[in-house]
Formats: sequence, structure tokens, C-alpha cells
Amino acid sequence: MATRRREYDEDDVRVRPARSSRPRTRTRPRHTEAVEGFVIAVDRGRYTCVLADDGPGASAVTAMRARELGRKSVVVGDRVGLVGDTSGTAGALARIVRIAERTSVLRRTADDDETTAEGKLERVVVANADQLVIVSALADPPPRTGFVDRCLVAAYDADVEPLLCLTKADLAGPEQVLGYYAELELPYVLVRPDSDLDGLRDLLAGRVSVLVGHSGVGKSTLVNRLVPDAARAVGRVSAIGRGRHTSTSAVALRLPPRPGTDADPGWIVDTPGVRSFGLAHVSAASVLHGFPDLVEGTVGCPANCQHTADEADCALDAWVAAGRADPRRLASYRRLLASRAGDADPREADRGPGAPPAA
Repeated sequence: MATRRREYDEDDVRVRPARSSRPRTRTRPRHTEAVEGFVIAVDRGRYTCVLADDGPGASAVTAMRARELGRKSVVVGDRVGLVGDTSGTAGALARIVRIAERTSVLRRTADDDETTAEGKLERVVVANADQLVIVSALADPPPRTGFVDRCLVAAYDADVEPLLCLTKADLAGPEQVLGYYAELELPYVLVRPDSDLDGLRDLLAGRVSVLVGHSGVGKSTLVNRLVPDAARAVGRVSAIGRGRHTSTSAVALRLPPRPGTDADPGWIVDTPGVRSFGLAHVSAASVLHGFPDLVEGTVGCPANCQHTADEADCALDAWVAAGRADPRRLASYRRLLASRAGDADPREADRGPGAPPAA
């Protein structure tokens, strides 16, 4: 007897069930128990913080970034929320779960040439700074007003107040540098090896101040005088007038309390010595506002004037010819514009008028 051939239908087909996945939620933990901290150092994915309520002698807290922060960067000066072990004991590790809104962000680029990868790379120097202290030596190495001009542009762009700190005042007078900035009413302080630092401490009190300067200008020596426990490395100046890099990473240091007062002594952020302060991230309009003595002179310029030396109708030349601004300031401004466009060596712009050409 012949067997009947079986008929198959769709019910006989075995279908492997799809892998079930729980839908992702956008709800994030609130971390209501997080305590406020202040980032004072960053090193290879580890962040050294101090708690907002702790005094000068409290232990620092080591923390890492929580995954929910995504790609948000954490830099020195950030005010953050911390959870986990915030005791500061050896081996303890906390997590940074929040970054408070920044009141200011001081940036610089490695170079000024926007056509190169280095020129487009922005580096955040510090967050939430109140003051930029531009440290410049009056001699050995000689002052570089071009570098100071760059720092002023960066400070005004970041809405940070500038302060000019002139070191090695025992070797040369400040008249030439101060005359160059006479129209700006730029606050300044003179520092000698044997002088007290009371005037500088008054200007630093209650603020977060960032110290920037070329290598060899005495910045690390100044930091060690302000914070004796800092023990920052001190280098020497070479025979050709160039300093050696002694500070290798930015670090925030709490100033010691002043005798007879309970006022906040403030913080200083010591940064590595730099040879160039790139401004590729700053717009041309913001560069102009770094030269407030020239701003009014641009009123008579035609529309879309680039204010370069090639602009025949630029009113800045007449403004300077009438004695309303120092011609060296206009030359420095145009050098910065040229370096941003990649038409000049940014080191030349750093040197300023009267300096020898870059090697």
C-alpha cells in the first residue's frame, strides 16, 4: 500500500525567535547625594578634586568620569558633582557625575594656521577662571609684547580680566613695556627677587587666577613664593635667552590664608610654559577687541574692511598717523591677523617690536 505524501505548510517552519532587547531609557540617575568638588589636576583619566566644604588641610579626592557624561571633557577649574568614596584615603575612587555650567573657558590653539590639523586643535587651558595673570620678564629673556597681546586677546575673548605681572624688575625698568600699553590702562604689578608679594596677593585674593608665560620668565619661581608647599620645578635660562619648560601640566593651587583675615585667599592655576599662544579659535572681530585702543579707529573703515596693510581705505592708518594710537600696536594687531591666516610665523608675532627674528 503506497504511503500518502505529507503536505507541509507554514506552521511546520521553525522560526528562531528574535533576540529580545530591553529598550534604552533616557532617564538618568539624579545623583541627589552628589557633593560639590573642584578639579585641581588632570592626569591620564584620573581627576584630582577638593571638596567645596573642605579646608586647606583636607585630603584630595581621586575621581574618574562617569559614563553618563558622554564625551564631555573635564578640565582644571571645573566644578563637579562627586559620588562614591570621597574620603580621600589611599586607594579610594569617586566618580564625577555632573559638570556645573562654566562661567568662563580660556582656550588656546597649538598654532594659528587653520589649514593644518594642529592649527584647528583647541586646548582648554582652564575653566571658571576670573583672572589671567600674564607673567613676563623685563630681562633675561627680554619682554615679548606680541605674546602679551595674544594673551590679552584670549582673555577678552573668554571674558577673563587680565593682569600683567612683570618679573625680574631688578634687571631692567618697566617703562618701555608700560609705555606700550599706556592707552589700555592695563593693571600691572612689578616683582623683584627681594620684594614682598603683598600687592600681588591683594589682586589674587578671592579669585581663580591663571598664570601663563614663556618658559624662563620666572613663573615657577613666583608660584613657589606664593605657595611655598607647591615645590614646582624651577629651570634656568639658556645662553640664547630661552627658558626651559619646567611645569609640565596645569594644576590649581590654593593660596595660603593671610594672617589676621578669614577672607578667601584665592586659587592660582600654574600652566606649562608656552612658546606660542594660538588664536585660530578666536574670530577676527574678537581679535580687534583685544586692541581696545584701535576699536574706535575702525569706525571710518569701509564695509567688510579686513584692517590689513593691504586695505588701501583702512582708517586705522590715519588713526595712528593722527597720534591716537601707538603705531607698534597697529603693527602687532596686523601681525596677529596675518598669523591667523597662515601668512606669518606665529612665533614672530609673539616676539613683538624690536625683538630679534625667530630662529
